[in-house]
Order: sequence, then structure tokens, then C-alpha cells
Amino acid sequence: MVTIFQILIFPGVLFLSLFGLMAEFVDRKIYARLQNRIGPPWFQTFADFLKLLGKETFVPTEASPQMFRLMPVFALTSSIVPFFYIPIWGTEALYSFNGDIIVVLYLLTIPTLSFFIGGWYSTSLYARIGSVRTLTQLFAYEVPLFMGLLSAALLANTWSISEMTLFYVRHPGYWVFNLIGFAVTLIALLGKLEKVPFDIPEAETEIVAGSFTEYSGKLLAFFRLAIDIEMVVGSALLAAVFLPFGLGLGVFVGFIIFIFKVLFIVALLALLRTIFARLRIDQMTQFCWRYVAPVALLQLMLNLFLKGALK
Repeated sequence: MVTIFQILIFPGVLFLSLFGLMAEFVDRKIYARLQNRIGPPWFQTFADFLKLLGKETFVPTEASPQMFRLMPVFALTSSIVPFFYIPIWGTEALYSFNGDIIVVLYLLTIPTLSFFIGGWYSTSLYARIGSVRTLTQLFAYEVPLFMGLLSAALLANTWSISEMTLFYVRHPGYWVFNLIGFAVTLIALLGKLEKVPFDIPEAETEIVAGSFTEYSGKLLAFFRLAIDIEMVVGSALLAAVFLPFGLGLGVFVGFIIFIFKVLFIVALLALLRTIFARLRIDQMTQFCWRYVAPVALLQLMLNLFLKGALK
């Protein structure tokens, strides 16, 4: 019963869904205020989700019905599961093993692949263009994202997220050496979430809604919810690895600090997408490979040097 409660209620599906919708509200509200707009009311994201659930779902005639319907479920499921391996209110995740960071990074890749497959099997021209852009963008930001996170793991000498968090809690001065990696992973997370300036796959003014052009009703709601949950999980991962502060103060205090850390990273994402304008897909790939990847490599070399110096 405890496991079912953890999976379905807290910290599983229900909590992540509500927190994801709240994080989307915070993101949209900060983004609006930075542009001198009022922004949506607190209930807007919840109302949008419920409205989509109540709408009829249309499947294009030439689309593959099975793939078209399965991809939103795959995206939603694969965005929820990694959360169980990330520490929330302490240094220990609900489930943990040495190598779980590799599993988490792998699982966080599946939603993006689901966007690609769902859009490709929609057989719509706009959806397929968006799908190709999604896959192209994946190859641009994924390497810097992996390098930034694995550099922190290298310094902690473990492939377990829980053990990484524990290491940086015990050695608080070391987090300073990972600031470059934090900046790199923050930019890569912006690309993974397909937010400005990396919203190329879903450019409304060019290709309607990209991979999601033919989606409607609850299937579109699942895709949108998967993106919101992916934002929470990605922010929680960055908080656990790069901001391991306020842990060991009890479950309640630790949980409140966790919420604030996640929302802080969401606010940083909103700030970044306010500052920059949308890039072209070629500009995005050049930016990641010419600038972000070398900076991530610099972080990796720095941590290798520190690890050797500490022996």
C-alpha cells in the first residue's frame, strides 16, 4: 500500500501533476511580469488542462492510430519515473542505486523522442517539420547536458544522485567548482523543454505547433502535462546536484526548501527566455556545439584536475 501511495499520490503522479501545473503558472507569470504584462491568474494552467481533458480527441485519417495515441502516454510516464531517483527533502531518494543518474538521463530523453515519433506519425507536414527539428535539437543540447551533470558526478566519485547530494552536503565548498556546469545544464534544460530561445520545434509563427499540430483533447493535455512535469523533474535534478542546501533540517523544512529551489530554477528559466529571442535551428546547433559543449568540457577537465589534486 505504501508503494502504491508513493507512486500514485506522493511524491508520484498526483503531486507531480499539481506541482508541474503550478510551476508552469510561475514560469508564465514571471515571464509576463518581465515583459510588463499582468500574466495569467493562479488557476489558469489548471483550467487549461481540465478544458483539454473535456475536449474531443481527433486522430488524423492518415495517421497511425496506435503510435498517435501511445506517444503522449510514453512521454508522461517517462517524465514521472525519474523523480523517484531524485532526493527531495533529504539526501536519500525514494529509490537509489549506483548508476541511477544514467537511468534518469536516459528516461528524460524518452519524452523528446516521444514528441518526435508522435509528430512523425501524425503525417502532417507541419508536425513532421517540428519532429525533425525536435530530433535535431536533441543532438545539440544532450551532450552538454550529460557532460555538465556527469562532471559533478565525477568530482563526487559516484554515479548515484543521492550519493552525489550527500557528498556536496558534506563538502559544501565544492559546489563553487560546479558553477560552470550549473550554467551549462541550465541552458541545456532550456533546450530540452523547448522554451525560448530554443522553441524552434514548436514555432507558432512558422509551423503552427510543430509536433503537436494534429493533437487535441486529452492527448494534447498529456503532452503538455509531460512538459510541465519534465520541467519540475529537470529543475529538481539540478537542485539536487548543484544546490544541495537546506538538507538534514527535517522532512518538512527540507521539503519546503526543495519547493523553493525548484521554483528558483524555474524563475531562472523564465528570465533566460525573456532575455533572448528565438534562434534558428542551425543557430541553435552551432551555439550548443561551438560554445556550450566546450564550456561543459572545461567543467569536466576542471573536475578531473580537482579529483586528481584531492587524492
